[in-house]
Amino acid sequence: MHYREEELRSIAASPGVTIKDFRESNGNLCGAPSPTALSTLKLGKLRVVRRRLLQHYEHQPFVSCLAGLYGCQWRRYQRTRATPGDCCCSKVECASLLLLIVTFGLSLVFLYFWSEAQNDYNDFDWFNFGNLGFWFPWSVVLLVITAIFFSYVTLLLLLAVCLLSEGQKLYLHWAHKIGILVSLIFSIVATAVLSDLWSKQWRTILLSFQVTAPYLHVGGVLVMTLLSWPIALHFFRINRKVVRALILGLYLAVLCALYIVPLGMYSPCLKEKGTLGPAPALIGHRGAPMLAPENTLMSFEKVVEAGGEGLETDVTISYDGVPFLMHDKTLKRTTNVQEVFPNRTDTNAAMFTWGELETLNAGAWFLQRDPFGTAWSLGDRDRKQVQNQSVCTFRDFLELAAQRGKQVIFDLYRPPSGHPYRDTWITRTLEVIQNQSSIQSHQVLWLPPELRSLVQEMNPDLQQTSGSHASVEELQRMHIVKLNLHYSSMSTEMISEYAVANISTNLYVISQPWLYSLAWCSGAQSVTTNALQLLNNLTRPLFLMTPDEYNLMWVLTDVISFILIFIILIFHWWRERGLLASCSGSKPTLEQGTYSKFRTVSTSWESPLKARWPWGQTWQPSQSTEHLTNLVCEAIV
Repeated sequence: MHYREEELRSIAASPGVTIKDFRESNGNLCGAPSPTALSTLKLGKLRVVRRRLLQHYEHQPFVSCLAGLYGCQWRRYQRTRATPGDCCCSKVECASLLLLIVTFGLSLVFLYFWSEAQNDYNDFDWFNFGNLGFWFPWSVVLLVITAIFFSYVTLLLLLAVCLLSEGQKLYLHWAHKIGILVSLIFSIVATAVLSDLWSKQWRTILLSFQVTAPYLHVGGVLVMTLLSWPIALHFFRINRKVVRALILGLYLAVLCALYIVPLGMYSPCLKEKGTLGPAPALIGHRGAPMLAPENTLMSFEKVVEAGGEGLETDVTISYDGVPFLMHDKTLKRTTNVQEVFPNRTDTNAAMFTWGELETLNAGAWFLQRDPFGTAWSLGDRDRKQVQNQSVCTFRDFLELAAQRGKQVIFDLYRPPSGHPYRDTWITRTLEVIQNQSSIQSHQVLWLPPELRSLVQEMNPDLQQTSGSHASVEELQRMHIVKLNLHYSSMSTEMISEYAVANISTNLYVISQPWLYSLAWCSGAQSVTTNALQLLNNLTRPLFLMTPDEYNLMWVLTDVISFILIFIILIFHWWRERGLLASCSGSKPTLEQGTYSKFRTVSTSWESPLKARWPWGQTWQPSQSTEHLTNLVCEAIV
C-alpha cells in the first residue's frame, strides 16, 4: 500500500495512533495488518476527518485582497485575527461599521425611492427646466450618482462581512470613512429635498410595495440567511454575555420581522384565477411624446398607429380666438419662440395671435433635447416629419379624432387678464366642437369644471368627466360618467365603488409597466400614458398569482431559511466548542479546541511527528514523502 503525503501526515498526527498500530496496519508495506489494528487505524482516520472540519484555514490571497480593499492592509503583518473572547474590532471600528450599515440602509432607501419614481422623471426634468432655464436630464444623472454611492457602500459592507467570516479584525481606512460620510450626507439631503418638493412620490413608493414586496421579502430573507455565518462565528467567540445577547437579539428581531411581514401585505394582484378584468384602455398623453413632439398632429397619429383608444391634450385660446394645443403657459419649451420672437420668450402663449403662432416650429426641440431618450429610434422619414411640425389647432385635433373614431379628453386653460376671450373661453371652445368639427359629442370627455351646468345645457351629449374625488351621490347629481384621477390615488375599493354606479375611472399619467399592471389588477377602466407603444405589448400584469401560491412561496422561503440558519448555528457551536476533543475522551480546552488551529495545516502536524520517533530522528515538512515512509519502515523494523 502506498500512502499519499497528506495521508501519512494525517496518520502521524492522529491522536491515539502509535508506531505499533502503524506497523500492524501496513501489511503491504512492512507486514500483514490485524483486524484490531485496522479498526484502530480507521478510528484514527475518522478523528483526522473531524479534526479537519474543526480547523480554520486562512485563504491568504483572498484575505489579503479583502484587507487591502477595506483597510489598505496589503501586508500580512498589518492584519490581526480576532482572538477568542474578544470583539471583532475596536470601539472606533465598531462605530465605523455601524455608520457603514446605517449609510447602506439610507442609500438603499433612496435608491429604491428614486428608481421607482421613473414614471415621473419627465416631470422632474421639465420642472428644473422651468426654474433653471435650460434642459438637462437631471433625473438620470441623479439616478446614476445614487447607484454609484450605493454600489460603493455595498462593496465596503460586503468586504466587512467577508473579513468577519474569515475571523479577521476590522480596520477601515480613513479615505473610506470620508467616502461613507459623503454617501450618508448625499442620501439624507437628497431624500429631504425631494420629499419637500415632491412629497406625493412617497405614495408611489407605497404603491410599488404592492408589486415588489414578495420579491423584496425573498431577497431580505436570503441576505439574513447569508449573514448568519459571520454572526454565528463571532457570537460563539465573544465571552461577554451582554454583547452576545445584543448581537443575537438584534439579528433574531430583524429575522422574525422578515418572516412575518408577508402577513401584513396587500396587493390587488393577488387574485383567484379567472377574476382578472380586461386591460385598461390606453389614452395618449399629449399624443405619443416618446415618439414625436407632444401636442402635434404627428404625435396623435402615432397614438392611432400604436392602437391607442383615446387622445389627451391641453387647449389654450389665442389672442384672436383660435383654440390651439399648448400645455405650458409660455412657448419657450416646445417651440422656437426664442429665435422668432426673442423679446417675447416669457409672454403667455394665449397673448399671441394665430398668425404669429403659425410661424413657430413645434418639432425641432424634440430632437435637440430628446426628453425621453427615444429620439435615436426614429427613422430618417420620422426625423424629417418632426422637423416640420407646427403648433396644432384644436379643430385639427378634433378632426383627426373624428376620422379615427377616438375619444378625446383635454384640459382647458382660461386666458389671462386683458385677453379678449377671458370670459367667453368656454363658449368659444364649445363652438369649435359643435360647429367647426365633425366629431360626435359622445366622443368628447368634458373635463373643465368651470360652468359645468352651462356646458350641459348647451351640449348634453358630452361625457361629463371630473378630476376630483367626490361621493357617488354628488357625482351622479352632476351627471359625471368618468373620473380622471392621478395614479397615486389608486384604490381597488374606490374604483369598484364607482364602477357599481356606472362611473368609470381613468388614471394619469402611467408610463411604467409595473404601475400599469397595478392599475390593471385594481380594475381601472383606462389610463393616460406617455409610453403607449410599451404598455400596449403587455399581455398580463407583471405580478399576478393566487393567494395560495403566494402563501406557499413565502412559507417555503421562511422554512428553508430557518433550517439553514439552524444548521449554521449548530455547526459553529460544535466547531467552536471542539467536539473533536470530547470525542477523543479529553476535556475540551482552548489549546485543544479550534482556537489552537489558527495556524495553517502545515504546522498542526509538525510537532506530533517529532514526538513519534523515539530514536530521535525527525521529519520536516520540507522533506519528501519517501523520506517519511523510510522513517516509518525503520520504526517498524
